[in-house]
Amino acid sequence: MAVLKIFPEKDATLYSLFPNMNTGLDEIVEATLTTFAYSNPSPQTSRFLVQFSNNDLASAIDLIPDALFNLGSTTSTGSWNAKLQCFIATATGLSTTTTVECFPVAQNWDMGTGRYLDDPISTDGCSWIWADFSGSTAWTIPPSSGATSSFTSSVPTGGGTWYTGSQYTSSVTFSYRTDKDINLDVTNTVKAWATGSGTVPATKLVNYGFLLKQNLEFVYNKNYQPELKYFSVDTNTIYPPALQISWNDFAFITGSSTQTILNTLPATVTVAQNPGVFYSESINRFRINARPEFPIQVWQTSSVYLNNFYLPTASYYAIKDLETNEYIIDFDTTYTKLSADASSSYFDLYMNFLQPERYYTILIQSTIGGSTVVFNDQYYFKVING
Repeated sequence: MAVLKIFPEKDATLYSLFPNMNTGLDEIVEATLTTFAYSNPSPQTSRFLVQFSNNDLASAIDLIPDALFNLGSTTSTGSWNAKLQCFIATATGLSTTTTVECFPVAQNWDMGTGRYLDDPISTDGCSWIWADFSGSTAWTIPPSSGATSSFTSSVPTGGGTWYTGSQYTSSVTFSYRTDKDINLDVTNTVKAWATGSGTVPATKLVNYGFLLKQNLEFVYNKNYQPELKYFSVDTNTIYPPALQISWNDFAFITGSSTQTILNTLPATVTVAQNPGVFYSESINRFRINARPEFPIQVWQTSSVYLNNFYLPTASYYAIKDLETNEYIIDFDTTYTKLSADASSSYFDLYMNFLQPERYYTILIQSTIGGSTVVFNDQYYFKVING
């Protein structure tokens, strides 16, 4: 099935403690709560913005068949989804549970070129007070009852503006020991951006990106200071934020093929049409060769080891980074399902969302004869800059 990712065109963090400071080129974005003194707590917070270009969104959406995208609706049918992914750099001061909320931004903003605590601070882009450079356009609530902003007597008004409609709001709650990476379903927001629709009164949803914040802010408690810091688009690592778009294009149409479905173990499964190196602009169809490890001997003029089999319909692929051993695409029963045509089982892979100059490995999972097995026989490939 089809999975691809696009990466942000800009991001930045807004700090209530530094209401004019821009951090558009910082390597970290963060959602934090900080209390500086017990006698005078003066709690401060930070939130971050992340935006994906309209051109990248349009290119990704164009790949989804209209029947799946369901253009007549503002909500997803389940045939495709969009997930906002952010990868944790550091997490400190967490409570037993910590919740991060995500909203569509309601106002245009400029990234700027600042970094955290530049000396002097940079003011050429968005900050807690300003959506653009300092002294220009303040964060203001648009003429719509579906949007809001910050309001507290302890800090200047600002911190972004965002829509609060329940269909566009998403959140994730981390327990103390769980993974702190963000993987939020933002399908309805992306659909509203793509179709120029929405249910926000007096306006249509425009792509100004996402705002992420902790649900509890400005808490007067020095014992509660959760800090979640994520890699930004300017990171020098392989973990920038991403918008993962997946859709179900499963098709098991074998035509007049005489191949049968593999139903015995042990089995030998290999990946064909893998030259080993791909340019980042490539889209490759990997074909799956499968046969019993000990095939039944039959009377025929060619070797039985050349007889190919289809994998069962309950078969999926995954992609791992070879060095870190992390899943880039995990097994998914809807969006990474293997298709089949007259030649073999197969799947298509878009290389442009994979970090270039790195090696990856393909895993195949299949349920055969009541057993679920994962085949990982060094199916390696590398993506290079084109």
